[in-house]
Amino acid sequence: MLLQSLPSLILILGVVVAVPAKEKRVHRHSDLSDHAHDDSTGFHYDHEAFLGKEEAKTFDQLTPEESKDKLGKIVDRIDTDKDGFVSHGELHQWIKHRQRRYIEENVLKHWKEYDQNKDGKIGWEEYKNTTYGYYLDEEFDDVDDKASYKAMLTRDERRFRTADRDGDGIATKDEFTAFLHPEEYDHMKAVVIQETVEDIDKNGDGKITLDEYIGDMFTPENGESEPDWVLTEKTHFTEFRDTNKDGFLDNHEVAQWILPGEIDHTDNEAKHLIHETDTDKDDKITKKEILANWNMFVGSQATNYGEDLTRRHDEL
Repeated sequence: MLLQSLPSLILILGVVVAVPAKEKRVHRHSDLSDHAHDDSTGFHYDHEAFLGKEEAKTFDQLTPEESKDKLGKIVDRIDTDKDGFVSHGELHQWIKHRQRRYIEENVLKHWKEYDQNKDGKIGWEEYKNTTYGYYLDEEFDDVDDKASYKAMLTRDERRFRTADRDGDGIATKDEFTAFLHPEEYDHMKAVVIQETVEDIDKNGDGKITLDEYIGDMFTPENGESEPDWVLTEKTHFTEFRDTNKDGFLDNHEVAQWILPGEIDHTDNEAKHLIHETDTDKDDKITKKEILANWNMFVGSQATNYGEDLTRRHDEL
């Protein structure tokens, strides 16, 4: 993944998870599907984009009639203004919602853990006591890495305060989502950048040197020679990452590295589905137009059977 989906402290039997490897630091939103987007060979990409990867699998077990019936009900949900059309904005929002389900499920799981008084909100004190209470108790001053836990407490509090946009010390569901998944929110990007610099910047000068950059993912042991990919990373640092050529990566350069500009796959897919099914070319689609092209949006037993027959024919 990208940054850790949980805050800096993740404890498993008292062990702190290590900082992620360098190749895991770049925050890219995953594509909408693991399948290639090639409608000439099938609509698996569109199915997973429209439904989400797990939900798409459930449609593959349905008859065509069952799939179309469920799709019709989904269309009614997508048409939020109930004007009888699915606009680009409504379809875009639906696809985005389906793709964020894994985040929502992760947040819900931890929400139940941290909302101790079950009031539908999580206060900083609730989170702190649940996560750090044991390790901050004076009785455990002899814990070897207590200082590290305190540093992580400071880091988590900074992230929590940034996510808590109204500053009341209590996180709503959306604010808690920003806390757990800061890479998903524009107002949290500065925190993502700062945490990355702090992870890699070993001398504490607020910048990342070439040695620190390489050391974050490779430390030679017993005279081990550097693999070729390390040389490639050194080239990336000097020629591409260090844009002002001062020998360091500052916060702006780190931002360009770990938060690159992205293609909006969700927007592209919404436009694609409308283009392919909008028969009267009015830039919006009706339920009738969608159901007439139902197999582009959802799968069924029949589509899988047809693909299996084609695959067997090709094998023969």
